[in-house]
Amino acid sequence: MKKQVRSPGSATIINAIATGFGSAFGIGLDIKCEAKTIPNSIKCFNDVGADTKLMDLCVKKVFNHYNIDSDEFGITLKTKSELPMASGLSSSSASSNAIVKVTSEIVSEEFNLTPLTDLEVINLAIDASLEAGVTITGSFDDATASYFGGVVVTDNKNRKFIIKEKMQDYDILIYMPDYHSQSGESDVGRMKVLAPLVETAYDFASNKNYLKAINLNGLIYSAALDFNSSIAIDALSAGALASGLSGTGSAFFAIVNDESIDKVHDLWMKYEGNVIKTQVDNEGCCLL
Repeated sequence: MKKQVRSPGSATIINAIATGFGSAFGIGLDIKCEAKTIPNSIKCFNDVGADTKLMDLCVKKVFNHYNIDSDEFGITLKTKSELPMASGLSSSSASSNAIVKVTSEIVSEEFNLTPLTDLEVINLAIDASLEAGVTITGSFDDATASYFGGVVVTDNKNRKFIIKEKMQDYDILIYMPDYHSQSGESDVGRMKVLAPLVETAYDFASNKNYLKAINLNGLIYSAALDFNSSIAIDALSAGALASGLSGTGSAFFAIVNDESIDKVHDLWMKYEGNVIKTQVDNEGCCLL
């Protein structure tokens, strides 16, 4: 048996590390995971040469849920990613969602069992990400924005939604510098110092003023993490509707319209790195 799932990345509206409350939206860059059954064992591969610990954990958690013995039934998975690693664009959430989803689909069909519900997929994926050490808060905001698409505002500590809805079909530019940042290694204490300011940004998001929230959140976390906020300010000066830091970096993104997209692109091309054009994703994780 063979199945394939795609799961998009996401961009940050509110980074949840400072307060436990976050917000994110799906973007049109994804990770695809192809899975095949084999007689036994778990074999994981990816196209970026990354450690497969998270992949292995995702499969094992699904096997444990269904009481599947990998000595008696096996699966091999391969992921292909459009998402830059360690960029703040939820590559870990997208990968774990895709792997848990596709493994659940294969196991449930093979053994005539009930597939995992959407939230069961998300929670197992988050548990695997926490165990692998690739997230600080569990990233319920990133995980759900990736899984459902659209925009979410979330209580990450309790894994609950405040808002879950479709997002306007904006065009998105992403600036990727020539360096990366590991969210699991970020200075949490330094970010939490700015929690009162993040709460103000969160108020914008919880009132659906997403563009204002992106701008303020980006400035706050750029200062806390020592990123160059001029990248976002340049985008705003060129007419972007909003611009900010995604996750704990290193990617910046801008929401643009027809009048500003080329201007922002040209300004960002002056920095070392590359610029990616994409759009909001409202589809989320799905079988292909």
